[in-house]
Amino acid sequence: MRILYVEDHEDLRETIGMLMEGEGRSVVLCESAEQGMAQDVQTPFDVVVTDVSLPGLSGIEFAHQLLTRNPDRWVVLCSGYELGKHAQAWGPHVRTLLKPFELEQLDALLREIEQALSAD
Repeated sequence: MRILYVEDHEDLRETIGMLMEGEGRSVVLCESAEQGMAQDVQTPFDVVVTDVSLPGLSGIEFAHQLLTRNPDRWVVLCSGYELGKHAQAWGPHVRTLLKPFELEQLDALLREIEQALSAD
């Protein structure tokens, strides 16, 4: 499973990115939504995990652009505030993680996505 992780805080990006890696998973790290979009246009990722609060293009705007191109995309929005059901209404594969989240929560979510992708 190819994962794109977009986070503007370098330490967090490096740490979480490393922890997401595992058997059958490859992770590409970006510090901005603009960089993430450029990476995704070349070869779309299986799942995009993005911080909501990013400089420039926000994680919300980034998610909207990804979902406009493909409404069935898997997108995980990480936010310090509750997004509620609003984000999930964007598509069947949009999930949210409230920061700070436990690594077990992220891993469980990635396992759920892996199972769904293998069932397709």
